[in-house]
Amino acid sequence: MIRLAIVSPCYNEEEILELSAGKLLELLDTMSADGKVSSDSFVLFVNDGSEDATWSVIEKLHGRDARICGISLAHNVGHQNAIMAGMMTARGMVDGVVTVDADLQDDIKCIPQMVDLYAQGNEVVYGVKVSREADPVLKRYSAQAFYKLQESMGVQTIYNHADFRFMGKRALDGLAQFDERNIYLRGIIPLIGYRSATVDDVISNREAGKSKYTLRKMLNLAFDGITSFSIRPIQIITITGTVMLILAFTMLIYVIVSRILGHYVPGWSSLMLSVWFIGSVLTISIGIVGTYIGKMYMEIKHRPRYIIEHSMLPK
Repeated sequence: MIRLAIVSPCYNEEEILELSAGKLLELLDTMSADGKVSSDSFVLFVNDGSEDATWSVIEKLHGRDARICGISLAHNVGHQNAIMAGMMTARGMVDGVVTVDADLQDDIKCIPQMVDLYAQGNEVVYGVKVSREADPVLKRYSAQAFYKLQESMGVQTIYNHADFRFMGKRALDGLAQFDERNIYLRGIIPLIGYRSATVDDVISNREAGKSKYTLRKMLNLAFDGITSFSIRPIQIITITGTVMLILAFTMLIYVIVSRILGHYVPGWSSLMLSVWFIGSVLTISIGIVGTYIGKMYMEIKHRPRYIIEHSMLPK
């Protein structure tokens, strides 16, 4: 029987926390009665600099049941860092951690199966989405495009897996050794290398509040994931530059032949088109290279990923 922590990042989730906490406590009760987890297992909500009453709700829930615990970060550090803060806080107190978003759109009924797979020797168990019918159409197709883009860029991830997963103590200790500031857990955790398994995760509709994962945040996450784990964008720049050089030589030959044959008509169209095309490619290239340099700059400064302002932890 293991001691389990369910870590759930929260950002402006005051509307759904009461409901989510009730469901998670009910699940822990059932798993404890079935002998899968110990009675001192707990839920750890991570308040990621919320602007509403999220932390007050967590404090109230903790007063009712000590198994509802929480940490409050000093400011908003983003979804990935909030998950990391929760896992690293719980790491020394438990045998395993499950991470799940506070809206509980992921199928928490999979958690007992995750624990069973851990008992069978799997250090990491991924929740893989087998149905996205509950997601909006735009989010559904953009997410699928995101996974395919990552794969094409050489980023090794679990297809259709987000951040619903189980990690055992050894995997958590392995994760703690990754000291980078720009964390992308979906790419980092498969690098740990321990034996893993998957469970089917059917997404359900959100019961209260609204999703905080805007299209802009999804695009930022995708870009971070690619630039943190792949140098293929830089390789693409090199290939593009080579192709442009070949095109330039081709145009040079065309101009020389046209002059010899007397068909050459001076004009601004081709010149302006070339200038704008080359300028655009150079600007994009500089931007991509600059992103990598910026990431190195952030890593070199070695600033903390998060700062915990308040905490209510189990004994």
